[in-house]
Amino acid sequence: MARRSPFPSWRLPPIAGEMSAEFAGTMILILFGAGVVAQVVAGGLGGHDSIAWAWGIGVTLGVYVSARLSGGHINPAVTVALAVFQGFPWRKVAPYILAQTAGAFVGALLVRWNYSEVLAGFDPGHTLKTQFVFSTLPGNGTLPVGLWGGFRDQIIGTAILLFVILALTDLRNLPPLANLTPVVIGLLVVAIGMAWGTDAGYAINPARDFGPRLAQYLTGYGGAWRDQYGGLYFWVPIVGPLLGGIIGAALYLLLIGRHLPQPAGRGAEGTDRKPEYDVSP
Repeated sequence: MARRSPFPSWRLPPIAGEMSAEFAGTMILILFGAGVVAQVVAGGLGGHDSIAWAWGIGVTLGVYVSARLSGGHINPAVTVALAVFQGFPWRKVAPYILAQTAGAFVGALLVRWNYSEVLAGFDPGHTLKTQFVFSTLPGNGTLPVGLWGGFRDQIIGTAILLFVILALTDLRNLPPLANLTPVVIGLLVVAIGMAWGTDAGYAINPARDFGPRLAQYLTGYGGAWRDQYGGLYFWVPIVGPLLGGIIGAALYLLLIGRHLPQPAGRGAEGTDRKPEYDVSP
């Protein structure tokens, strides 16, 4: 006998479930991502490798949480690139981005609350010493990288992300078998963190940066919107990834996608079924 849900049975519009999934998936991402940075920076446990691995695992788990309902975007750069090139409905773009940003905001608030004593002990003034626990800075706040260097980095890093995501989810290519695509995407984020984390902290996700940045500003980080030079920096991890995602998706379609054969028995419309993991519901 089927188990009955303890929640009311009224039906909500499908977009409500998709937004709920994007909220939850992005929140999971931030709980692991911001949590590990707080542990390393303020708690003194772990190092750069643990940060890269935890962010990648957070992406994997966030996608698994949300993929069935929403496609597991958990990143506005993914949502916008899929709307531009893959037919994702534009009417869903704003709700997805809102849900992703809200999930990142709530996840960051939970990390901020849980690590409040440790952060206050390590950095009583809530300064640049711990600002990058939640949001990114050029050169991670210490290296000689400026605003435009961070902007360049975010475009390139997100272009890499979307290029490979499209390769991993294109059924005409050789995508991972079964439902292992989220695992491989998580490994992709680990690799980006290990190879592209110096210049701007590899936000590569506007919601991942803006939601936690807002959370830290509301909880005592007065300089959250600025970088170590005093310049307004918050827009860089928003605009850079959105542009980079479009560029990366376009390059995939130009260099790979348009050359792949269509599946047997199908025309230009593609396959008869969706992949078990699909970035475009």
